[in-house]
Amino acid sequence: MKRNLFIVSFLFACQAVIFAQANLKNRLDALMDADFLKTSEVGIAVFDLTVGKSLYDYQAKKLYRPASIEKLITGITALDKLGVGYRFKTSLCYTGQLEDNQLNGDLYVIGGFDPEFADEGMNRLVDIVVQSGIKKINGRLYGDISMMDSLYWGMGWSWDDNPYYFQPYLSPLMYNKGYVEVTAHPAQKDSAALLTITPVSSYYSVNNQTKSKNSSAGKFEVTRNWLEGGNDILVRGNVASAQTDRVNMCTSQDFFMHTFRERLMQKGIDVSDYAFSDCPTDSMMLLNTYYHTLPDVLMRAMKKSDNLSAEAMFYHLAVSDGKMRVGSDDAVEPIRKKIKQLGFEPKNYRIVDGSGVSLYNYISPELLLAFLKYAYSNENIYEPLYKSLPIAGVDGTLRNRMKEGKAHNNVRAKTGSVIGVSSLAGYAKASNGHILAFVIINQNVLKQSEAKAFQNRFCEELCR
Repeated sequence: MKRNLFIVSFLFACQAVIFAQANLKNRLDALMDADFLKTSEVGIAVFDLTVGKSLYDYQAKKLYRPASIEKLITGITALDKLGVGYRFKTSLCYTGQLEDNQLNGDLYVIGGFDPEFADEGMNRLVDIVVQSGIKKINGRLYGDISMMDSLYWGMGWSWDDNPYYFQPYLSPLMYNKGYVEVTAHPAQKDSAALLTITPVSSYYSVNNQTKSKNSSAGKFEVTRNWLEGGNDILVRGNVASAQTDRVNMCTSQDFFMHTFRERLMQKGIDVSDYAFSDCPTDSMMLLNTYYHTLPDVLMRAMKKSDNLSAEAMFYHLAVSDGKMRVGSDDAVEPIRKKIKQLGFEPKNYRIVDGSGVSLYNYISPELLLAFLKYAYSNENIYEPLYKSLPIAGVDGTLRNRMKEGKAHNNVRAKTGSVIGVSSLAGYAKASNGHILAFVIINQNVLKQSEAKAFQNRFCEELCR
């Protein structure tokens, strides 16, 4: 009798699951009638990780430009290959001899493409030199940027995104992510606004053409003479309340070395102008190293969708293989190997950068879903990845989306957007406690708001 009751209960549970899955499919199918999908494309893949079953797919094998959800592929591969203890290092070394507070040799800053290197790191390097007792450098100050090739942008990056801060000049020597931040506060009407610019450096100049509380002055804007490759910052427009904007610097390694030399001199250290050269490893002595770990970099790449952080992880994939002067072709090879390992043919996809900025990238929802499933199956990958993802309605790039309803606080996902593309991929917790992996890529979209609203509704159904 008990055996019969068990069989009946089991069959009833199976029927309930089948009904729930069919009901979910019907609800998701209904979303495909959205008007904006009549003029655009979408690719979707959903998988129930708790029971190991595909729940939904729609054009999941088709190729799409992923935008920033490609950072998931980069981050998962980095966690798998590099590990959470991996360090992004900037090192201080010297050649010659230290005698009577003088360095009779050269001082080198060896760049290790640390995207988190900012004022704290810069001040730390200066303190290291001060604490060494050096008062004068009789040789030269060098920046070693031999880690990477000389291409400072990725393949397929839009040239007119210069001088936006989200597309910095890539270099092994990064300072403050290669940009400065300009904050303007209004003064008396029609007078110039009060500007605060960080980090402080004489590397750039500032032309303040703002007007306080004057709407005819136009929109607040921060730019520079980027077509000339200059760093003359122009700030203009109306400032009726506090305004902040950012502009990148040309070039990152010069921004770094100029500011480093300037701060050494402010500490009373006599140093000639800087140059760039490879540090002779056979004759150098290490002063110290400043670093950040992979979770530090991953967190900003995912929560803030930071392109520089993603590119740093991307290039370090090649560095970990012992390659010198790495380029994008070297960096993508470990990703190709991971694609192969997951059972897909790398030549059927195209990945050329780590951030998804490039217009040349093409992946499928099915492929990205495989990466999400792989991450879930590996605790050492899933735990730091899940922690780094934006939480719906709470933080990161999802802080203003899904602020109520079932999806609120139950979706952790990476957003993506470039012109024509809006995407969302990550994990959702359903009301039955199951963990779902999902990928949504909207393509040929003129209004990002429509695609985001569709994705929000889709996630709401997954979490019901």
